[in-house]
Amino acid sequence: MGSANMQGQLWGARAQDWATYVEQVGLPLFGAALDAARVTSGTRLLDVGCGAGLLALLASLRGAQVAALDASPGMVAIARQRVPEADVREGDLEDLPFADASFDAVTAVNSIFYAEDMTAAARELIRVVRPGGRVVVTVWGPPERCEFLTAVMPALAPLMPPPPPGAPPPGTLSKPGALAAFLKGAGLRVVEEGEVACPFVFPSTEASWRGNASAGINQEAIAHSGEDAVRAVYANADRAHMRADGSVRYENVFLWVAGERP
Repeated sequence: MGSANMQGQLWGARAQDWATYVEQVGLPLFGAALDAARVTSGTRLLDVGCGAGLLALLASLRGAQVAALDASPGMVAIARQRVPEADVREGDLEDLPFADASFDAVTAVNSIFYAEDMTAAARELIRVVRPGGRVVVTVWGPPERCEFLTAVMPALAPLMPPPPPGAPPPGTLSKPGALAAFLKGAGLRVVEEGEVACPFVFPSTEASWRGNASAGINQEAIAHSGEDAVRAVYANADRAHMRADGSVRYENVFLWVAGERP
């Protein structure tokens, strides 16, 4: 089943905290992805790696006919509550349970790099969109332009289990031109690419911790090294990014590429 079983467990452990504390920080990125996918009234959209369904909800407010998929049963349950009219399924990025050419547009917001076989996942995104339909994929920007990455990842990395054999180094798709080249190699005709500022803002350090602890990568670190060690990483990072009102803010940039199925 590809990567769905493991990722579903990691991201489902605290799905409600993700929906409550984290997902909304992605609003600028969700808007950019929907714009790049040209989602409007009547668009048949599939959101792959939908999380708790906020992008799917935004698409439905534009009048789109929405389908969505995530590996986590907990996330899927929340997405179904948020967008009851949508076709929300549990499944694997590398084996989408949809027929060929079913959609006008497909979005994959910060999800493709969780696939064990990213090329297989990209080909699935292309398979389910109609000829001429749009696929939009997003990834983190360069680490030096993402305060969250530079503040957290160096301290978190030693708390993680060893990566699986053959896994690409973190940030591979964030290098200049890498995401577009990867999608071209999978068979997509790249037509646009861009970036969007997407700060992570939390009203308090407690909200930051509860939200970030719900992310799959941090659940993996907690399982490997214990919650106290992981929480200490975030306490130190949040302290350095705390504002006068007690809120926490990390400036970040995300990259997006839009392509069409030939």
